Amino acid sequence: MGTFSEGIEVVETAAGLPLHLAWRGGRYTLAAEPLRWYRRRNWWDEETRAAPGTGAGLVDREIWRVQVRRDGGSRNAPLLTLDLVRYLPSGRWRVIKIHDALTETVEELEPGA
Repeated sequence: MGTFSEGIEVVETAAGLPLHLAWRGGRYTLAAEPLRWYRRRNWWDEETRAAPGTGAGLVDREIWRVQVRRDGGSRNAPLLTLDLVRYLPSGRWRVIKIHDALTETVEELEPGA
């Protein structure tokens, strides 16, 4: 499977936790405590040099797994689980994996649907 990466807007809490998402024309709110971990990356494949003091985000990527519910939807609607990456120091967020993409919600996720 190829690499998936798509931009997403994330509203964070004061502590830096994801709280609300804007993605593919929809707004989502977290429905469960997010999980965070770090994944090593082969920075030398993407960078020619590593300047002294630029370690944050260079060696490890910050990954978040979030469960969200579309705003305005039913409280009984299934949760959507996404893996997000936050690029440091820019603070930009991207979706890198969609879990639980149920057949009935795929049409809702399609752009322009």
